[in-house]
Amino acid sequence: MPVVDHSLIQNILFDISKKKILPKFGNLSSQNIFNKNIKDIVTIVDIEVESALKNILTNILINSNFVGEESYTKNPKILKYYLEDKFCWTVDPIDGTKNYVNKKSKFAVMIALTKKNKIYQSYIYKPITEEFIYADLDQGTFSNNKKIKIQEKNDIKNSIGSISKKYWSENLEKKMLDIKKSFKKVNSYGSIGCEYLDIVIQKRDFTILSKLSPWDHIPGVFLIRQAGGNDCHFDKKKYRFFENSKNLIVSSSLKLNMEIINKLEE
Repeated sequence: MPVVDHSLIQNILFDISKKKILPKFGNLSSQNIFNKNIKDIVTIVDIEVESALKNILTNILINSNFVGEESYTKNPKILKYYLEDKFCWTVDPIDGTKNYVNKKSKFAVMIALTKKNKIYQSYIYKPITEEFIYADLDQGTFSNNKKIKIQEKNDIKNSIGSISKKYWSENLEKKMLDIKKSFKKVNSYGSIGCEYLDIVIQKRDFTILSKLSPWDHIPGVFLIRQAGGNDCHFDKKKYRFFENSKNLIVSSSLKLNMEIINKLEE
């Protein structure tokens, strides 16, 4: 039994998209776009959407905690919520902010619900297409109320996916450049949420990640797990969102993950 009805979350995301996200899609003035750091930007829409979702979601589950990308920027200590014995919402208000600003369609809203070291539900919503995929613990991953099962089909030489371009150690950065030629195609959407969705529906096969901000990865990793895909750190252990971890492979199968690890160990 889901903790929260998925249709309720879908309606919330549909409503917020129509009212706050789509009206300003590719239509923001420079005064509403800010440099968060030397590599990332944030917009007034990111801030407003996160604030709205925080208010709505924490009222659906009273006394629940909330971790959002923009909230973390102001207060990094909120990551301690993952250790508390309370439900915790994790939100990326707009994943793919640069695409959103530049009127490119690959951006998404991502939400996950966790409690201590367990993920219970996650949702990814694409405002442009209204595509909504969700997962419930031990129940599976669903699109249009139809259960999705990832079929193991690709080996490494026929696989399409992405490799992080930032935050690798010097040794691993060289390894990532070398490993690219092992795949059929390596490219990035600029929205990991959209990439996760395409792994679920098997338009893509893998992603290799360095930095692991929880709002970027809890929702998508959970969708792929519940659909039959696989995730592991380079030490072959599962993604631990509640710890300060890095270096992760997420793909359509355990077999593909092990092939990638073998290449990294060569």
